[in-house]
Parts: sequence; structure tokens; C-alpha cells
Amino acid sequence: MTKKKSEKKEMVNINNSDTACTGVILAGGLNKRFAGKNKAFINFGNSRVIDNIYDAFKAVFEEIILVTNQPMAYLEWDVNIVTDIYSYRSSLTGIHAGLFYARTPFIFVTACDTPFLKKEMVETVVSHIEPGAAVVIPETADGTEQLCAVYSKSCLSLMERQIEEKKFQIKKMFRKVRVKKIPETLLKQVDPELMSFFNINTAGDYSKAKQWLEQNQDYF
Repeated sequence: MTKKKSEKKEMVNINNSDTACTGVILAGGLNKRFAGKNKAFINFGNSRVIDNIYDAFKAVFEEIILVTNQPMAYLEWDVNIVTDIYSYRSSLTGIHAGLFYARTPFIFVTACDTPFLKKEMVETVVSHIEPGAAVVIPETADGTEQLCAVYSKSCLSLMERQIEEKKFQIKKMFRKVRVKKIPETLLKQVDPELMSFFNINTAGDYSKAKQWLEQNQDYF
């Protein structure tokens, strides 16, 4: 199935150069817990997981970057394909690459295995960007959502230090920058069950996601 062309809609924050944001999809995982299959391409509903993410991003961002070490697999999508700058495989190195190549001062990041990511959730997070905030991140009872968050280019040097020191936990840098957290009450206004944060790591997760979608066919 080829990507769907979304109608051009009013983009969030693109007219303000201080808070302009690029959408970044991380697709560099090894998929070890999913029998080596690329989770971006698994069927979900009437499309693939990556199709759903792409449609959400296309409605919000003028620039979309996809970070992967398998660029030939993603030529079908109208995105700027880049590879990790550092050889270490981690979400932090993917975020770093997205920030490095983005033409905007901020990026919104998601992983390629988030089948329920809602456009409205992306818009909610991006709408909280403000000058001086290095990270804009949802916070729920389960903690912060590092892979459904906004990062500023001001984080680049700190990320590089952490990577070079092999400290790959994203939230390690939160103590050193200004972090703006979005409370659960606001998040639930656009996604009451917070399914935008659900990701597929295993075959069991995939089965659970398909079952949930069958029971909530009007989710998207």
C-alpha cells in the first residue's frame, strides 16, 4: 500500500521562526523482540504502522525527517531520510541525528512502532513549545514520554557529550536543561486513554494493539 496524500492543512508553529518544529520518525531499532521484522511495516487496520504516523505528521509539519540505517526501505515516503551520525544504536543517537539535520529550532520525535499516535496529540505537544524550553514532554502517571516529545537544538552539545560518554538514557540530560512538562489532564483531552504512547515491542503487543483497535474502530 502506498502512502496517502493528506490535504495540506494549517501547520502548527511553522509561521513563528522561534518555535518552528520538524517532525522526526525514529526507525533505527533492531527489532530483536519482534523476530527481526521491521515494525514500521506491519499491517495495522487498513494500512501499516508507518502510514498512520506519516499521515499524522503530514497534517502538522512542513518538514519530516526519518532517521534510519536502512534508507532504501523508506524511499516510498515524502520525507528527508538521514542516518545516525554516531555508530551507537539508541534512541538518543536517533534524536541527535534528527536535531542535527532539522532546519527548524525544534523537533518532535516519535518511534516508528507507535500505531495509535494521534495528530491531535502531536499538535498538543507542539503547541506548548516556547523559546527557552529545551524539552517539551508529556507526563502521565507512568512517567514522561521521551519518544513523544519536543527537543530543542540547544540540546545538541549535551546529547553529544552523553553519547560520547556512552550514557544513552535520554532523561539523564533533563536535570541540566529547562524541561516543560505537559500534564496528563491536558493530554487526556485529546486522547482519553493515552493510546498515542502505546508502542509495539513484541508479538504480544501487536496482538493486544489489534484487539484494541477492533474494539475502538472510531479511534482515528
